Amino acid sequence: MLSEPFYDPARSYQDNFEHGPFGLFADTRRIPPPDEISHSFLGLPVATPFGIPAGPLLNGKFVKAALDKGFDLPVYKTVRTSRYPCHPWPNVLAVKVDGNLDTGRTLVASEDYGEPLSITNSFGVPSYDPEFWQPDMADAVRHAGPGQVVIGSFQGTKSENGSVEAYIADFVTGARLVKQTGVKIVEVNLSCPNEGPANLLCFDIPRARAVVEAIKNELGETPLLAKMAYFGDDERLTEFLREVGSVVDGLCAINTVSATIVDAHGQQALPGEGRLNSGVCGAAIQWAGLAMVQRLARLRESLGLKYEIVGVGGVGDAAAFDSYRRAGADVVMSATGAMWNPRLAQQIKEQAHEL
Repeated sequence: MLSEPFYDPARSYQDNFEHGPFGLFADTRRIPPPDEISHSFLGLPVATPFGIPAGPLLNGKFVKAALDKGFDLPVYKTVRTSRYPCHPWPNVLAVKVDGNLDTGRTLVASEDYGEPLSITNSFGVPSYDPEFWQPDMADAVRHAGPGQVVIGSFQGTKSENGSVEAYIADFVTGARLVKQTGVKIVEVNLSCPNEGPANLLCFDIPRARAVVEAIKNELGETPLLAKMAYFGDDERLTEFLREVGSVVDGLCAINTVSATIVDAHGQQALPGEGRLNSGVCGAAIQWAGLAMVQRLARLRESLGLKYEIVGVGGVGDAAAFDSYRRAGADVVMSATGAMWNPRLAQQIKEQAHEL
């Protein structure tokens, strides 16, 4: 049974930002820390290798609520080096998918959130200025308890003159600003629209390599995660791993699977230019997330690389967490599942304790 989500789709992004989180995340009681910490991620002790990926944790209030509810690896929502607006409301809608979602599908959206739960989300990666998010992120970092690690996510923004050099420089500035908050792990978002010849930055492999090299030079010893999309072609994925997987410390896969989103009348469901196609997450993309983790684990061994793997996509219960771990994920994260089941981390901990 679905709980009240901690991000309310019926409210605007701004309303959620200012008044959320909702549901059980509004309860400030904290799950007691474990007696023993037996896991690690990127060299850091972690109570449970489970968290919430970049997206639904809009600000420090959301991150601190996630920590309180036992999500030991929460990711502070992707930020930018300057203010960036959110797409118009609605930003989240339910979609019904028959079976597994592959690319090129057309889905009908509604406000009927039921199980198995899949949604489309379309925000445009909004951000406040660093003057807000730097102290807010730092405050969330300080809230972490034993075995908990807050991850800071960011991405670059196209310059007004379209310069590639300026675009990469913006990534470097973003990395520096995020590191200054005190986060122990930094994540760069390569899975949203690129300003180059490819639709997603992770698919523009030469530029993705240039970006992560520049970021890694800035971060030094601070671990760098790269968030990526689903690769359908093994040859292309292998090339990405040779170029990018050899630079970063970890890879987070996957983000979403794109689909055409219409309403019950066949019209564009999300208002505004460029929003006919939107990313889908939840139960319908679990197959893609699991497949990517399996391939990343296999190719890590065959290529002799050392990156750690974060598995994301359709994790709605403890059984899905186990499936990802068996597939090779060092860490598992849940966005949609966690939003509608704020007790998910506690359920996974209870299962581990029983075993």
